[in-house]
This record gives sequence, structure tokens and C-alpha cells, in this order.
Amino acid sequence: MANTGYVADKDLPYKEGYSAGSDDLPAYGRTVHEQREESIWIRLGISPKSFQRRNALDANNQLNHTLKKRHLHMIAIGGSIGAGLFVGSGSALSRGGPGALILDFGIIGIMIFNVVYALGELAVMYPVSGGFYTYSTRFIDPSWGFAMGWNYVFQWAIVLPLELTVAGITVEYWQVGINVGVWITIFFLVILLVNIFGVLGYGEEEFWASLLKLTAVITFMLIGLVLVLGGGPDSGIYTEYWGARLWYDPGAFANGFKGVCSVFVTAAFAFSGTELVGLAAAESDNPAKHLPGAVKQVFWRITLFYILGLLFVGLLVRHDDERLLGANPLLDVNASPFVIAASDAGLNGYDDFINVVILVSVISIGLSGVYGGSRTLCALAEQGYAPKFFSYVDRAGRPLPATVVILAFSFLAYINLSASGPVVFDWLLALSGLAALFTWGSICLAHIRFRKAWAYHGHTLDEIPFRAVFGVTGSWIGLILVVVVLVAQFYTAVWPLGGADPSAEAFFKSYLALPVVMVFWLAGFLWKRTGWLRTHQIDVDTGRREVNWEIINKERAKVAAMPAWRRMLNYVI
Repeated sequence: MANTGYVADKDLPYKEGYSAGSDDLPAYGRTVHEQREESIWIRLGISPKSFQRRNALDANNQLNHTLKKRHLHMIAIGGSIGAGLFVGSGSALSRGGPGALILDFGIIGIMIFNVVYALGELAVMYPVSGGFYTYSTRFIDPSWGFAMGWNYVFQWAIVLPLELTVAGITVEYWQVGINVGVWITIFFLVILLVNIFGVLGYGEEEFWASLLKLTAVITFMLIGLVLVLGGGPDSGIYTEYWGARLWYDPGAFANGFKGVCSVFVTAAFAFSGTELVGLAAAESDNPAKHLPGAVKQVFWRITLFYILGLLFVGLLVRHDDERLLGANPLLDVNASPFVIAASDAGLNGYDDFINVVILVSVISIGLSGVYGGSRTLCALAEQGYAPKFFSYVDRAGRPLPATVVILAFSFLAYINLSASGPVVFDWLLALSGLAALFTWGSICLAHIRFRKAWAYHGHTLDEIPFRAVFGVTGSWIGLILVVVVLVAQFYTAVWPLGGADPSAEAFFKSYLALPVVMVFWLAGFLWKRTGWLRTHQIDVDTGRREVNWEIINKERAKVAAMPAWRRMLNYVI
């Protein structure tokens, strides 16, 4: 076969009979060269022709393949760092204490580590636009896949207005005296502008925003080390050796076992979006090469930017500090332990810097919401699980109708401007509170079932180009931890913290995501009339990526020749 330079190369299907230069190839057609010859204004999405339907690229993925290695790595290592870490950790600290903070984030970190490696293995094997819900459809149950796809769309659709509201309230830290609604509008326009440039705009924004977030966390840890050792300025309280005194007074744990259980949901919220690297891989220029490296970066995010960062938070801020009890645990920036620590240290201006980082972070998560929600909705339409018009992809590579629908949810942010707004918003937030846990559990279960079907059909592990570090055991650990967190959240929903009387309202605000997921599953079952797939029914060959085994075997031989310590290190760098 002649080298036509097709976008798919070896990774995607090929159809003969298409002539180079045709603008109207149905489904599989134009070459990489022909894409690049298009006007830059069309590719950037700002020409009238940009909005025309794309008739080229692979039938299973009409999105662009423009994300680079640096984009994927930064999405993996810093993409989901936002209000959950910078603001939500404050309420978590007050409920559980510094010990619970480290313990719960560590447990969620172990879960996420195994989830992302399982996702990486599946994504390298089966590169599908729209990502993880398709693995539930393929390896678990099409009805459950339907539920997971719509659950993921709904999760991001709700997170978007939340992040816009947080961004608007963040500006109020500087007491500018402008209505929050004005800031919500401004930040909505920023998100709209970035989305005009499609995946390239998202990738570039995530690269620079993640770089800023990582710089801020690293800077905080260095400053935190100096403060713990008593090197703070005279205008602050950390002028003598501080050490771990707060772990003794007021103590490492608050509210006992129930306090530990109550922190899990905040930790899960803080890690939401980690799985986006698997979604973005479908729009990268070489996912088989770049995705494994990006997956390894998650280890550093968990250990350095969450565990170590929160360790210093727990060393510097008392868990009984009343400032942690902000008006809303995810909206009140003044309740951020990062801001409180900077203020107590007398670091003039550093608290302003942290607030700028929080502002950039929440806008970044809002953009991730549009990206994740629109790509999944587009994929649902391509698979026949959503109205067909959502599968429309324009010549700039943007899933236009899906993006517009997700963006429309931004207007829910204005609910907070009314007197009853916070009540309504609490219920909207409850809809997505546990949604990520179902997604993560489904990824682990899909990996477990894939491995079982892979062996059933006579394949060996050596045929898998990128394998999860702990294999099926790791996915079982991830799945069990998801169940543990759901049980812990159920416990605190039925018996609330602080001895409050149980109430139906409090329970559903904590656990509303479960009945929503079950409704989605029932809708999928009634639509598709399918159930749990038996092992012999699982197809592990169709759509499998072709890989260059010569390169992979050389790399494996190189790793096998390394000392044991270096082989272990190879899993994370």
C-alpha cells in the first residue's frame, strides 16, 4: 500500500479508492498534508468555513489529533488541581483534622493511581474518542455504559457553573465592589473564547495553567518548610520552631472515625478530572507513545502536590480555626488553608498570589468541564446513545452542538444571585457529588473484565503494549476502595457529623448521585435491552490498535536489563 499520509497511519482503518485532494471524502478520507494545507483560520476555528461539517478523518474519531506530549503530561500532572485542593481542603481539615486529611487523600490517591493505569492500558489498546464510558459498554454491560456516559456528561455540566461561581466569588477577596454576576459573565466569555480554538486552545490553556498551579504548590511547600522550621518573618506567628505542634494540640484527628469518613468526598472531589488524560489521548498526535508517559505523571501529582502539600497545610493551620468554617466549603476563598497560612505568616502579597492561582485553577477546571462533557456527549451520539446531531464535528475539529449544550449549563451559575440560589445550587452540586466515583469504579471493573476476556480468547500479557503496574490486583484494589468510600459517605449521610439528627434532605444532598446513576442505567436498559456481558461475549479484537512491536520489545529488553531499583522507578518516570 502506498504511503498516502493518512491521518490514521497504522493506528486507524484505511479505505482504498479515495483520491488525494478531495474535499468531500465520506468518513475516512483526507491526508495529514491536506489538513495542514487548509487555511490556518479554518483550523483555528475563526473562519465561517470552520463551522462546516467535517467529512474527513477516521469514522470513529473525527476530532483533531493536535495535542502534543507536553499537553498530555501537564493535563495528567496538574489538570484537575483546583478548588477541591485549594479551598475544599479547608473544610476537610476542620471536619477530620490533619491526620484524616493525609489518610483520606492518600487512600484516594492509591485508588486514582490504579484507576489511571487501568485506563492507560485500555486507552493504548483501544483508542476511542469519548473514552472511558465505551469501555463499560464493551466489557461490562451496554446499559451500564449508557449510564456512565450520561453520568459523566452530567457531572461536568454541573461542575462548570460551580467553577464559574467560585471564580466570581474569588475576585470578591479583593473587595472590588462589583456584582458577582458581572464576574461570572466575564469568566464565561473567557471560557467561550478558549473553546473557539478547539482542542488546541484547551491544550495550551491547560499547559500554562497547570504550570502555574504546580509552581504555586511547589512554592507553598518550600515556604511551608521554612515556616515549620521557624523561619517566618517577624510580622507572622511562625517566628520560632513550629514543627508538628498542631498534631498534638488541637490534635491529629477531629470528630473521630466519623470525621475520617466525612473527608473522603472532599478528597474525591479534589481528584475529579484526573481521568481526563485518557479522554484527551484520543486527540493527541501519538497516543500510543505519549499516553504511558502521561499516566506515570499521576504518581507525582499524588505524592508531591497533594500529599506533601496537604501535609504542610496540616502543620501550619489549626483544624479548629474558625476561618476554615467559611460560608460555603467550596465557594469561600477566605476559608482556603493556603490563604490562611500565608496570612498568618505575615507574607504580604502571598495570599493575593494564592488567590490568583485559585482563580486560574477554577477557570481551568471549568474549561475541563466543557472539554470532558462535550467530547463524551459527542461520543455518546456516535455510538447511538444520544441524539445523532450531537455527533456533528466541524472542520476545526470541534463537536459544536455538544459544546454549545455544555456551555449552556453555565447560566446555572446565575442562580446564586437570587435569594434562594444557594439552596438550589446545593442540590445541583449534590447531583454530581459522587459521580466521579462511579466513573473510576467502572474503569477498574472494565479493566478486570478485559483481562479475563483477553485470557479467555487465548491472548497473553506479552501482547499488551502498555500494562497497568499492578495488573488486575491494582484494579481490584481501586474498585474496593471506591466501594469503601461510597460506604463511608453513606454512613455520614445517614448519621451526620456533629450529632445532628438524620434527615432525608441531608441524606440526598450527600447521596443523590446514586439514584441518578440508577435512573440512567434503567433508561439504558430500556433503550438497549441488554444486560451483563458474559466473558465469551466480550470482543477483545475489533478496533484494537496496531503497534510497532519492534520498538516495544526493545524498550522492554532495556527495562529488563536495569537494576531492580531502576525498574521500580521506571513505573513512575
